[in-house]
Amino acid sequence: MTAYRTIIVGTDGSASSFRAVTAAGALAAATGATLVLACAYHPMPERERAAAADALGDLAYKVTGSTPAEDALRAAKDRALAAGATDVELAAEPGDAVDVLVKLADERSADLIVVGNRGLNSLAGRLLGSVPSNVSHRAECDVLIVHTTSGR
Repeated sequence: MTAYRTIIVGTDGSASSFRAVTAAGALAAATGATLVLACAYHPMPERERAAAADALGDLAYKVTGSTPAEDALRAAKDRALAAGATDVELAAEPGDAVDVLVKLADERSADLIVVGNRGLNSLAGRLLGSVPSNVSHRAECDVLIVHTTSGR
């Protein structure tokens, strides 16, 4: 088995994605790898951003731009550190999750992408493709699909 030097793990702030972060953090700790926590987001269109700013006032920053993704990444970092990871980087990137994970893996010469199995066994996942399935087909590196949901 090749030693992993850079591990990318996707998170969206959900409980199941945090289980993947914990597994990736433990693996990074065991191998001494750099762990890159990645969160994809879609920029809010200007019209929606303006409506949110009007409705939320001083709290509008919480739902605009990359702020929700950055919040998810900070929470994920705490979990990764608790799992033993020591070298943790954060990446909030605009785009779809699969595109972001594959792009980051290429840019950072990652050896491994870790994703949860959410969507893998769902009807929508079987018809449209799921993040774990699509990442496993597109990535140039190893992909670890962590069992994070019951699959039902």
